[in-house]
Amino acid sequence: MIHLYLSYWREVERECSIGQVRGRLYGLLLIAAAVFPASAAAAPVLVMARGGRVTRRNDPFLTSRPATPAPAIAGAASSRAAPPPQRTPGRTVGSELARLYRTHQIDLADYRSYSASFAAALATVKRLSGTRAAELEAVIENLHAIAAAGELTSSRLPALFLTLERNRQWWSTGPLLSSGQQVEFDGSQLVWEYYPGQGIELQVLGTFGKADGLYTAGPSDYQQLRQLLAEMIPLAAQRGGGLTWEYYFNFDGGSPPWTSAMSQGTALEALTRASEAFGHSSGSGGTAAQPPAGSYLAIAARALPIFTVPPPVGVRVPTPIGARYLQYSFAAGTDIINAFLQSLIGLYDYAHVSGNQQAQGLFAAGDAQARAELPQFVAGGWSLYQPGVEDSLDYHTLVTGFLDELCARTGAPVYCATARRFHADLTTPPALTLLTTRTTAKAPFAVRFQLSKYSHVGIVITRGQDPVFETSAYFGYGVGVFDAPPLPAGSYTVRLAATDLPGNFNRVEGSLQVAPRGR
Repeated sequence: MIHLYLSYWREVERECSIGQVRGRLYGLLLIAAAVFPASAAAAPVLVMARGGRVTRRNDPFLTSRPATPAPAIAGAASSRAAPPPQRTPGRTVGSELARLYRTHQIDLADYRSYSASFAAALATVKRLSGTRAAELEAVIENLHAIAAAGELTSSRLPALFLTLERNRQWWSTGPLLSSGQQVEFDGSQLVWEYYPGQGIELQVLGTFGKADGLYTAGPSDYQQLRQLLAEMIPLAAQRGGGLTWEYYFNFDGGSPPWTSAMSQGTALEALTRASEAFGHSSGSGGTAAQPPAGSYLAIAARALPIFTVPPPVGVRVPTPIGARYLQYSFAAGTDIINAFLQSLIGLYDYAHVSGNQQAQGLFAAGDAQARAELPQFVAGGWSLYQPGVEDSLDYHTLVTGFLDELCARTGAPVYCATARRFHADLTTPPALTLLTTRTTAKAPFAVRFQLSKYSHVGIVITRGQDPVFETSAYFGYGVGVFDAPPLPAGSYTVRLAATDLPGNFNRVEGSLQVAPRGR
């Protein structure tokens, strides 16, 4: 890859002025950050010890990929607050806990424990200020909103109050965080992520992804896998007639609690791999910390119903040929292909190992739909995150890996061919075609060009050996436009140079005829 950068830099030196060199250097640095991300085999995390001391380390079982899929090119999702849900007057966290105790949905010990945890958070936030107070207050407000909406069910209490306690711990003694920073706590395998304005939140997809990493690492790490699942399984909520691992913060217009086919599918994959790691026989004598191996498949079976229920409760959208499974239960019209494919991998693996007929049917319905719609996510020389939105380099690599896995599992030509095409896109230079060859003198004009994939594009217009106009910008696939100033009549040379996200470079040259005005 380095030789591509050296080649690109030589082109920059030949074509650009000092000012333009500085501009392209900035673009080069952006591309380098995309091409050389943190190691895919280890992600940096901040770990809080029991005494409140925080250290930085690399977790070898986490990846540095974004844990909550969102496009990096355009239309990125955010953790901005959603409109508050409809509230019923009089419902508070305290009154809902009392109701759950009064109706025998929680026992006295749990009632006292959760009430004390809530009181401690309220007392703590009063002592904090600035960002620390705002982040803990946001978590408290999310809990208030869930209670007021009548969504504070007994099955959600473990995850909600663990989230509250972890935020109370972190914002009392931990450092301020940058957006997306992953966080762990000493003695726990769970993965948390910081969403500005929402506090640190349990990263369901990241945690189950870590479980897959522990399985792949081999038997020496299986005990950590067992511990992770022993922590995660009790955090599932009753939703849609089964077990679901939910998210409890506002995200991209969705209010908590919401869920994702991608995280649920990854949970199925992790549970299936655990059953493989520890053997298939159900056995007996298991404990909460070390359940019998066969129980992992039984728990996975209880996680299937969410794929049968439509949004906003479930993730299933029926189609004429099958079903699509949603990345976000609150966004029925959003089709994100990498999330859909990963949910299918989880369903396939569980169905294959368990022989569960419901899982087989759910996979078949999703597989039929994915094969039909996959071509819509191929545009020019790159993959699409969702229709009309190109993938970042991370997500192009991610979806290519998912296609490799589905190709290996099913042998379906559309998965295999698309995977090969996406692999080739990583080394294929962007295609450029100059479309504007004539204009009129003394009037601003547009230089139009065709581009095959998202790239940093530079333009230099010369008359003889003298440059008369130059600039650069980022463009997606399709027709791009540079707005150029008026030029005197005459003949000019237009040079376009493009560098895509992996660093592949291409240049084209064409002529531009500027006719005298009035002709």
